[in-house]
Amino acid sequence: MTAHISHPPFSAQSFQAKNLTCVRGDQTLFASLSFALTSGECLHVRGENGVGKTSLLRLLAGLSQPEQGEVIWNASNIKSDREAFHQALCFLGHRDALKEDLSALENLMMYATLGASNSSRESALQCLWQFGLRGREDLPVHYLSAGQKKRVVIARIAMRGVPLWILDEPFNALDSQGVQGFIGLVEQHLSRGGIAVLTGHQELGITGLRALQL
Repeated sequence: MTAHISHPPFSAQSFQAKNLTCVRGDQTLFASLSFALTSGECLHVRGENGVGKTSLLRLLAGLSQPEQGEVIWNASNIKSDREAFHQALCFLGHRDALKEDLSALENLMMYATLGASNSSRESALQCLWQFGLRGREDLPVHYLSAGQKKRVVIARIAMRGVPLWILDEPFNALDSQGVQGFIGLVEQHLSRGGIAVLTGHQELGITGLRALQL
C-alpha cells in the first residue's frame, strides 16, 4: 500500500488544548491537560486502555465538552464557529462509519458529497487502488475483510484533503504493510503543513512526532 494522493499545501495552521479536564461519572480521567501544535506536527496520544484517550479525542473534535478548559483552532475556540472547524477536520473514531450495503467506491463518493468535496469518481478510484483495493471497489463493504474495510477508511481520509486529522486507533486491523502505508500517508499530510493527533500502541517513526502519555 503506497500513498500517492496529491493535495496542495496548507497555509499556516495551529491547534491547541488549554487546561482540559475530563470527568466521566465520578472519575476524573485527566486534568489541566495542555498542548500546542503547529503545521507539520503530529501528536501521538499513548496510555493504557481506560485512561481517557478516546475521551480526549472526542473533546478535541468537539463531539463532547470538557469539564474545564478549551480547544482552539487557528486562534479561535472551536465552539465559536463549529461549521468552519468541522470543515477543516477529519475525525476517525472506533467505528469506521462505512455503509455496509454500499460499495467501497459509493462510500467514498457519499462522504465526498457530505464533506462538500468536489472529488471526482476518478480520484476516488485512484485512492482505492493506491490503498490496495483494485478489483474490490464495486463490492458491497460487507463482503470486505476488516483490513480491507480499514483501507477504505484510509482512502476516505486521503481523499478529503483537510488540514486537521484526529484519528482514534487508525492502525487497528491493518497488516504490517498497511501500517507502513498509513504512516507514509501521515508523513505526506504533515509535509503539506497538516496537523495530526492519533492514538495507537505502535512505535511510530514519524518526522515531527510528539508524544503525550496519559
